[in-house]
Amino acid sequence: MSNHNSPGGLPDEAADHAVDSVAGTEPIGIPSLLGAMREVAAVFAQVGAVRRSGRNLAGNLTHIARGAAPLTPDKKDWRFADAAWSENPLFRRVGQSYLAGCSFVDELVDELDAKGRDTTGARFLLSVLTTAAAPTNSLLGNPPALKRALETHGASVVRGARNFASDVIHNGGMPSSVDRAALQVGRDLALTPGAVIQRDEYAELLQYTPSTPTVSERPLLVIPPPIGRYYFLDLAPGRSFLEHSVAQGQQTFVMSWRNPGRKQANWNLDTYAQRVLSAIDAVREVTGSPDVNLAGFCAGGMLMTLVLNHLAAISDDRVHSATYAVTLLDFGGEAPIRAFSAPKLLRFAQWNSGRQGIIGARSMGTVFAFMRPNDLVWNYWVNNYLMGNPPPVFDILAWNADGTNLPAALHRQFLDIFQNNTLCEPNRVVALGTPVDLSRIKVPIYVTGASTDHLTPWTECYRTTQLLNGPATFILSNAGHIQSLINPPDNPKASYLAGPDPGPDPEGWRRQATLHKGTWWTHWSAWITEQGGAKIRAPRRLGNRAYPPLQPTPGKYVQQAAGR
Repeated sequence: MSNHNSPGGLPDEAADHAVDSVAGTEPIGIPSLLGAMREVAAVFAQVGAVRRSGRNLAGNLTHIARGAAPLTPDKKDWRFADAAWSENPLFRRVGQSYLAGCSFVDELVDELDAKGRDTTGARFLLSVLTTAAAPTNSLLGNPPALKRALETHGASVVRGARNFASDVIHNGGMPSSVDRAALQVGRDLALTPGAVIQRDEYAELLQYTPSTPTVSERPLLVIPPPIGRYYFLDLAPGRSFLEHSVAQGQQTFVMSWRNPGRKQANWNLDTYAQRVLSAIDAVREVTGSPDVNLAGFCAGGMLMTLVLNHLAAISDDRVHSATYAVTLLDFGGEAPIRAFSAPKLLRFAQWNSGRQGIIGARSMGTVFAFMRPNDLVWNYWVNNYLMGNPPPVFDILAWNADGTNLPAALHRQFLDIFQNNTLCEPNRVVALGTPVDLSRIKVPIYVTGASTDHLTPWTECYRTTQLLNGPATFILSNAGHIQSLINPPDNPKASYLAGPDPGPDPEGWRRQATLHKGTWWTHWSAWITEQGGAKIRAPRRLGNRAYPPLQPTPGKYVQQAAGR
């Protein structure tokens, strides 16, 4: 439960890891606390295991007291990076005692897991508790914070207290992960030139200005997740997927979802899928192309699937190909997100629907943060409160803090899919009046996974290549969930695996795949250009008479508060 893969104290290092776990990517709920507590009780009810592990713990603590214990923290564990944890006898013993306690808890959970018991909730709750108990979360137990307090004559403590008070008032008591005022949409972010060409109560459709003399004849429509602002795909110039797509000669369009309020509580899968169909038709009319290419990101890929299923069922060929970026369709595996799919969640969502009509961005953000508490809670706790530093300034973290709500009706449907894995079983889900059968989808697909993704594990993303029946290409990026998406070609850390046609065994595919330096954006660009058909002269104007430009990008909805 010690969760060692944590960032260092510097903002850029923190951001590199924090972007792996963000509030706007998958629609989840509030975990079943009672269920998790029952699992924890079962962990400590193992009398024999508690005795064995307890004896090991007692022995470790004895060796620690004598100064003879070999326990050392993971080299990647930012909490114990300071030299005091190895050189100072007192701090060394405190750190070793904490690690011994974490190992004791881990052993008990592993033993229950080995008996075939579900320990997902227990692991989550115990991870929250053990990371909270780390000595580095207190001033006296954090050597760098103590040094800073002495060097500043207590000024860092005063600044930390001010930061804490501000977060209690303005951030629900959670430590701020970013300076929200430093980066603004339309000034620093979402700067790719274009215009809103369609707007209704559900979403805006944005068209981007071509930057090449010729473009692919068949346009690309990008579908972001229905929670979270679309501009994680259009961050600062040079880090924008949409900018990159335009630069590759793609006629690029993106949907910008409205941030729902209580009056939109009944928006559901049909609401969003129907809006995607409307956008497809608008793109076709503006470009004159009979069909389009689609790209669905995260939960946007689930909406895209419902549209593809409906079109396949009625023999409609409006969509030529589909790109799936870190999207889960099969929830039968051990995706960590399933920790929030307990049956009690369904009852909670139904109750919450009648109470307030939405699942708030802040509550979802808090749940996601505690899925990786060292990275997304205690790192900022130490930085903001103990060290007295301001929150970092980073574009992805700014987007993450700019959360949106989720309509309760859509939330209930997503939870049912998570809990019962209904998308994978024919006719269990009905959308747009059509029972879902993934095997009927036969368009070419491009599927991405991320090797360190803790939300949508790459092996589960890979399953999409087997569930759909079209020609499939799979790419495995070397990063985490969102990090794999924000992956410009000049990223020196980027690499990806490309291999043969995907078969039933993901590990077998990986063994045969070839490692490439660089980013999957480049590989995808070649694939989408092939799907785009002939090259034509780039249009000189955006929109047309039926869909005239309404305002420049980034549009209205991306900057609008919930329910307005």
